[in-house]
Amino acid sequence: MSSEAVVQDQEQEKRIKEPLFSKKNKKLITDPLNDDNPITVQVLGICSALAITVQVEQAVVMSLSVIFVMISGNLLISMLRNTIPSRIRIIVQLVVVASLVIVVSETLKAFLPDVAARLSVFVGLIITNCIIMGRFEAFAMGNKAWPSILDAFGNGLGYAWILVVVSAAREVLGSGKLFGSQVIPRVVYEMGYVDNNRTLLPTMALITVGVIIWIQRSRNRKLIEEN
Repeated sequence: MSSEAVVQDQEQEKRIKEPLFSKKNKKLITDPLNDDNPITVQVLGICSALAITVQVEQAVVMSLSVIFVMISGNLLISMLRNTIPSRIRIIVQLVVVASLVIVVSETLKAFLPDVAARLSVFVGLIITNCIIMGRFEAFAMGNKAWPSILDAFGNGLGYAWILVVVSAAREVLGSGKLFGSQVIPRVVYEMGYVDNNRTLLPTMALITVGVIIWIQRSRNRKLIEEN
């Protein structure tokens, strides 16, 4: 047996023995939650963080939609990666994500018409979400199905928690509600408290994301870019 064949056998054996949730695979989920967050570190997909985070319900629905599209898309691209000609790989990726977004859009219209109406065109804009296209190109095109699923799930969660935190802060401060239910007691209003309607403006979303970025970089100095 040649040395090349021996090396291939060893690599194959190593892959077989590697657990599904090995340290390397776990990092695919945990890194995007903080040190490699797609919004606050990579600064991708920030438009939806500014536009649809007025209410937590909208943020949750958008997050779940993006996670579904990202996981399904990463899986499909990974499975097809060896058959996709390099010249048309971007076109194939767009077709995959567009097809999945249509499924999401029609599902929301069927089961959550009110939320779908409030999200409006932003569901369709998932097609142009830089996070999704970035993971297709940077990861799914070069990795197998399981790591691609974990990578998509991790980046989806990293995207989701930012949207939920931003929307929760804006909804509570702007209307005193959470998921449409009153959370600030009436007695607080009787003492003179007034909802800050300015937090419902996109400007507050940008400020909240900025605060999260500041907190992250103050806790992890490695994220601070040097000029």
